[in-house]
Amino acid sequence: MPPPSVGILDIAFHRASLATPRGETKAARDRMRAELKVVRSSATVLRHLRLETRRFVRNPPTPFETTLLSQTFGEGRLERSLTRVRRAEERIRGLARSAERATKGAPGSEALGDQVRAFYGRLSSFVREIDPDLELLRAMGRFLDDRPHLDASAPTLVVAGFPNVGKSSLVARLSSAHPKVADYPFTTLSIAVGHADLGFDRLQVLDTPGVLGRTGRSNAAETEAMAAVEGVATVVVFVIDPSGECEYPVEEQERLLARWQEEFPRIPIIAVETKCDLARRSNDRLKVSAVTGEGLAALESQVRSLVRPKGELPPIQDAVTEGPSTELPTEGPSGTGRRRNRR
Repeated sequence: MPPPSVGILDIAFHRASLATPRGETKAARDRMRAELKVVRSSATVLRHLRLETRRFVRNPPTPFETTLLSQTFGEGRLERSLTRVRRAEERIRGLARSAERATKGAPGSEALGDQVRAFYGRLSSFVREIDPDLELLRAMGRFLDDRPHLDASAPTLVVAGFPNVGKSSLVARLSSAHPKVADYPFTTLSIAVGHADLGFDRLQVLDTPGVLGRTGRSNAAETEAMAAVEGVATVVVFVIDPSGECEYPVEEQERLLARWQEEFPRIPIIAVETKCDLARRSNDRLKVSAVTGEGLAALESQVRSLVRPKGELPPIQDAVTEGPSTELPTEGPSGTGRRRNRR
């Protein structure tokens, strides 16, 4: 695939070539044509550069998206690319102003042609210099398009744990999400989101890729799961599979849980043991099964108590108790004042 500059410059130069000025003399028309080529080509390039950056400028990434982008593409790379594109725009504006002045002082059509060719050459070099930045911005845009949009103001439950421990099945029972469920690891390769009713609010429920707990050696999917915990989690449900079906030792799962509890002390983490229809350990930890539904009501209750939604409904006895009625005047059929109760 050709770099972004090829398409941008092709459009710009084609638009400039369509300039058909009117003038009393050939010399006047040549001068006007040269000026129009400078103005049209630079304006077209600037417009396309703004289009390349628009999604990040008009709607800046949320903190969660920023974390995802930083962990996937590198810390600060978005800001650096946006800065380089802005600088290129400033240089192009300055170049266009200088070229317009030069065309006004050119002695003839040959000199005008030299001025336009020189301008085209420098314009092209400015755009080609930021090809890597434009390609990176496009890649970041595609990456975000493939991820769910999260409401930063909504409470968020993140379901996490090792691969194949039953996270997706649990998410499907807790929310409106329909994640892919299979009996092999790494079925979930990126974050999926569902919702659950929570009073007047909605709870976002995130299904995350499996995490292996390898310090410093996380793959892209694991990085995404960590970003969800760090960036958006109101509550985390950490799923442990004691049945052996996931093929990861329980000891490794417990070590990752302990590490997260240390790394994220301010985030409530509910540890649950799943697949209790297949295996059950003797401890005080909550046991759940996405197959039979055991423990799901208790888990939902724990999540609600930790989230404490702002839109929580009042007790029903308060909702149905009427206060003193407020009298409002209304006009009767004959125009005389009449009063009615406002309920």
